[in-house]
Amino acid sequence: MTAETTAETSTETPPGRDLVLSRLIPAPPNLLYRAWTEPDLLRRWFAPAPFRVTEAEIDLRPGGTTRIVMEGPDGTAFPSAGVYLELVPDARIVFTDAYLRAWEPAAKPFFTGIVTFEPEAGGTRYTARARHWSAADRAAHESMGFHEGWGRCADQLAALVATL
Repeated sequence: MTAETTAETSTETPPGRDLVLSRLIPAPPNLLYRAWTEPDLLRRWFAPAPFRVTEAEIDLRPGGTTRIVMEGPDGTAFPSAGVYLELVPDARIVFTDAYLRAWEPAAKPFFTGIVTFEPEAGGTRYTARARHWSAADRAAHESMGFHEGWGRCADQLAALVATL
């Protein structure tokens, strides 16, 4: 095995680290991308009801910071921060919580989000992938209610873009 082959193999994601949610949403990719990248729109769908987003800051560029604060029904705030790694308008968003801002490492990275918007059947195949640092992080996220919470958010996203 050559060094080049070893490097290619090492970039593959080890199995058991991804959680994936995929939905066909009857809206064009540009509206879904807008809902992910415009703070006023993001606030309206990004937290599973009865939670809500109270703050959304977006510096939309690779290396730009994203900061979102969700609030629970009892008023407890859940802040999250991250950095955009890749932005392909109307097609793909990649972000991570491995960095807090600029390139300041987070104390405990949890996952990288990979969101894609692909035209399909007159709508968009919306796929949200949470790629975790370890299988244990993936299991923890799943037990926290990934599928239910992210599924509810996808329903809220679909309802929002239907109004745009």
